[in-house]
Amino acid sequence: MVTAGLVFAALAALLHVYIFVMESLTWTSPRTRATFGTTEAEAETTKLLAFNQGFYNLFLAVITGVGIIAVALGHRGIGASLVFVGVGSMAAAAVVLVASDRAKARAAATQGTFPAIAIVLLLLGLH
Repeated sequence: MVTAGLVFAALAALLHVYIFVMESLTWTSPRTRATFGTTEAEAETTKLLAFNQGFYNLFLAVITGVGIIAVALGHRGIGASLVFVGVGSMAAAAVVLVASDRAKARAAATQGTFPAIAIVLLLLGLH
């Protein structure tokens, strides 16, 4: 179960790296604007906010990745703690997203499914 949980945590981290790329690097591109449903003007206006938010996603991915590596190296307690902080924050952010705007339910599900599965599997595997 722990291995499966770490796989889902890694998938969550990779997804959040992709979100970082969209928010911090390609925010004003037509494809990213289509993904987030923003106009060119909205994207330009919110570019700095998205840039900052993208780094939050990257930092969550890094925390999760460091935790996965720590578990793999035998530091189960520290590694699991880092993974739980990373994927727990990702899952919580998905809840905040859907709570703030029900129209964002699909995005919240995309953002929160891998982390939620990782949490459940890790909880089961570590107990």
